[in-house]
Amino acid sequence: MPKAILIYIGCIDTMNRFIGRMAMYLIFVLIGVLLWSSASKVLMTPSMWTLETAQFVMVAYFVLGGPYSIQMGSNVRMDLFYGEWSPKTKAWVDAITVFFLIFYLGVLLYGGLVSTAYSLGYFGKEPFDFFLNLLGTFLIEGPSAAGEELGFLERSPTAWRPWLWPIKTLICFGVFLMILQSLAEFFRDLGRLRGVID
Repeated sequence: MPKAILIYIGCIDTMNRFIGRMAMYLIFVLIGVLLWSSASKVLMTPSMWTLETAQFVMVAYFVLGGPYSIQMGSNVRMDLFYGEWSPKTKAWVDAITVFFLIFYLGVLLYGGLVSTAYSLGYFGKEPFDFFLNLLGTFLIEGPSAAGEELGFLERSPTAWRPWLWPIKTLICFGVFLMILQSLAEFFRDLGRLRGVID
């Protein structure tokens, strides 16, 4: 197995392990937000921001922890036959079925990018061109010029009305990390089949 692939596996595993371990602590943020929500309902005027913030924190917890879950093999599986197979058979099946996961994550990422472009005020049919133009403007002319390219920023329809682009961007980032981790798992399975990786 080429050294570049082994380096890729190591880098992606290290990055997703770090991000996943940090994302685990978001559960305490979620608990704090929900405790504040309960306390404010009982002791004072209820806070409008708490339930939606709890939803956003839960999405971040789930999406940023997903790649780490894939890496640890703790994602949900139909284990009726899989658990009894040899490690080599598991590697064969995983090396084939990972493409279904990558296809699903690719469709999810495309939908997320379209939705993120919409939340930034782009209503056309070419979201990738929008993001490339936005990035080019940001790098060449600076943040203020890039801000002028944005349209009407989408807000939540609730009473609190937060902007939605930050959470949609986070979802796209998390799905992209899952794709990278899935590719690392594919290469790891190939290494197991060749006897290079345990």
